[in-house]
Amino acid sequence: MHSALWWNDFEFSNGIVTVKKTGARLPIEPGLIGEVLSWFPFYFVVESWRLKTPSQTGPKIWFAPDRPRPWYLIWSVLHAAGASIARSPAQADVVFYFDDSTTCDDTPPPPGARVINQHCASIAKSHVTKVFEQVFGYSLSVDPSTWNGAMVMKSEKNGAHDGRIVHGPCEAVEGYVYQRVIDNRIDRGLVEDLRCPTIGGRIPLVLPKRRRVAERFSNSNDEVLICETDKVLSREEQDMLAKFTRAMGLDWGGLDVLRDRSDGRLYVVDVNKTDMGPPIAMSLDDKIRVTRRLADAFLEYLEASTSNARGLN
Repeated sequence: MHSALWWNDFEFSNGIVTVKKTGARLPIEPGLIGEVLSWFPFYFVVESWRLKTPSQTGPKIWFAPDRPRPWYLIWSVLHAAGASIARSPAQADVVFYFDDSTTCDDTPPPPGARVINQHCASIAKSHVTKVFEQVFGYSLSVDPSTWNGAMVMKSEKNGAHDGRIVHGPCEAVEGYVYQRVIDNRIDRGLVEDLRCPTIGGRIPLVLPKRRRVAERFSNSNDEVLICETDKVLSREEQDMLAKFTRAMGLDWGGLDVLRDRSDGRLYVVDVNKTDMGPPIAMSLDDKIRVTRRLADAFLEYLEASTSNARGLN
């Protein structure tokens, strides 16, 4: 896919950038401008990969109902993998159901097509919490009308980044979920989110994202590390997260996982089926490194799913 005209996805008015697809509103301020400027060098690297890849080599992927723009992780990963976007579903090796919405319709795929994320119809926070509790067997959600103490209040919507700590008991607000406060503090006054890219249930690497406690619900990070999965997650935890992704219908995406330092338990607090990245706070070299690692894992997943499909025929 040529990335020209991707700026038409935005509206600019009164110092606010609005993402047309999701309705997310971002104030035009120095922090946002700095993030955009730091993203462009990586964008140009990926563009060079795209332009150097002959269209007849590598797997061909059809995206529907939308095509990923350059700020989505799959865009850079598919070009690092030497893949390309098919001109039609009939020419595709695989169909990727790509819809940057909290909930989406169950659109039938082309007959006989292998589909990625076809069954991931909802990433609403309440649905994520329900599936998490069913899989892991312990609770994340709280009832604000009876909860006595601090709790997290955040929007059901994807990408809102509007979480805040409130105190109960209080009356629930429609369109919001209420969850226990997970103590994910580490040292130096920072909190740590574990971003877990997942491909076919496998987590190729983990990206610990760290920010100040006061900015715990922000989408900006002070630092982002690259860690081998086995150094961060036990085998049992990896198996449980794989079970969770299957229950979500998530073949490709990113999990936001918190580890509570009081009891060591994991909590999946967000699911991204159209995740952006790599994170802005990473160096250019690290962005390239992560993208190539995920590209290798993506190709392995496609090859494995192709082999499985052949075995069923």
